[in-house]
Amino acid sequence: MDRYAAMKIFVKVADCDSLAEAARTLFMSASAVTRAITYLEEQIGTRLFVRTTRALKITEAGVRYLQDCRRILTDIDASESAAAAAYSTPSGKLTVTAPELFGQLYVLPILLDFLQQHRRVVGHALFTNRVTDLVTEEIDVGVRIGHLPDSDYRAILVGSVRSIVCGSPSYFDAHGVPNSPSDLRGHNVIAVADIWSPQDWEFCHPDTTVTVNPRLLCSNDGSGIAATMAGWGLTKIMVYKIASPLVEGRLQPVLSEFEGPPLPIHALIPEGRHVSAKVKLFLDMLVERLRHNSVLN
Repeated sequence: MDRYAAMKIFVKVADCDSLAEAARTLFMSASAVTRAITYLEEQIGTRLFVRTTRALKITEAGVRYLQDCRRILTDIDASESAAAAAYSTPSGKLTVTAPELFGQLYVLPILLDFLQQHRRVVGHALFTNRVTDLVTEEIDVGVRIGHLPDSDYRAILVGSVRSIVCGSPSYFDAHGVPNSPSDLRGHNVIAVADIWSPQDWEFCHPDTTVTVNPRLLCSNDGSGIAATMAGWGLTKIMVYKIASPLVEGRLQPVLSEFEGPPLPIHALIPEGRHVSAKVKLFLDMLVERLRHNSVLN
């Protein structure tokens, strides 16, 4: 028998001073109530009531046990209420992950607006270029760019992003504009990578891969973008990272007819997990805002 249910029956019997009255109140049979009391007595090893044909009297041990049962049942009810509130009212820590620059440019403004609207939520912005594990790292919502492998995540498509070759107007004035991917071998190439090695740049129409040898290797996107805007060379980069310079004309795309298909962008949450209010509301806001972003759609 469920001890929690048996404890509730015991408290009701003590309140009613009657097995029969407790049974009627709980809409149970008298035999079921009796079995619950017997079960508790066997579990704790002592009598809780003294039964006679005319009366039911709680024992001294029963009085002490009754106090404990009331406290335990109250604590359980309070815990359940608190847990229910967490899943109906946004509260607690919300951890969100995304690629570093994408998170800074596109996810952080949404997170800040969400925190402004929901004062009981504490935000954790985990923006990193390493692949995170939402389950083991206890991450609530993630954003991934690229094709997803099979996983235990629920994925929602929010947009896509192109990867383009670009340079500054001053660079093209000085060095000319490449007309085909093979022309890149005669240009200064700027790459963003952790190790110095030739870079394979993939193109379509026709499908081809061009191996370029960077003259400048940068460890982060910011440095690569700065060097490109300074007119030092060409780089291949995702459009979302340079949206403003493109609109302003400080960077210009080339070889557009050879671009490959755009990469999908997904919002992720762990599959099968009961979704709390904070996660549901933030996910709804994230999906709506990203889907309406003209850079990504």
